[in-house]
Amino acid sequence: MALLPILHFPDPRLQKVAAPIEHVDDDVRRLAADMAETMYAAPGIGLAATQVDVHRRLIVIDISETHDQLITLINPRLLGQSPDIQECEEGCLSVPGIFDSVERPAEVEVEALGLDGKSFRIKADGLLAVCIQHEMDHLEGIVFVDHLSRLKRNRIVNKLRKQQQKVP
Repeated sequence: MALLPILHFPDPRLQKVAAPIEHVDDDVRRLAADMAETMYAAPGIGLAATQVDVHRRLIVIDISETHDQLITLINPRLLGQSPDIQECEEGCLSVPGIFDSVERPAEVEVEALGLDGKSFRIKADGLLAVCIQHEMDHLEGIVFVDHLSRLKRNRIVNKLRKQQQKVP
């Protein structure tokens, strides 16, 4: 397994729409394992392949405190969402050090393929629902700051650019 470099906003590669995965094979399983290792090391609770500059529809998530409940979603597809909205503070490994409130449906149902290539469904609420929606956004080229006002987004871009200029 290997740690993968994570793209940082406003890198334009984060805006690419990910392509479906045709076959779940050893390359896909290796990518999922590398992504999980990268996510845990960052540390984070979710990572989409887009964030590591692989534009394929693959997500890894683990919201557990013990990091032992990894969920891998290949070609995830939203089946339904509740009309109830929840507001949750979000952060992102591609937008380090930035957190802000985003409104999303409180519950979602998603269908995806697992590492065995078999289809499964997951119904989620709370933090897991937020994380699934956040990571699925990445597959569509959307970063959580895209849900914020233009003013907030511009402030974030300026802050991140200043931080990057300080790095030798």
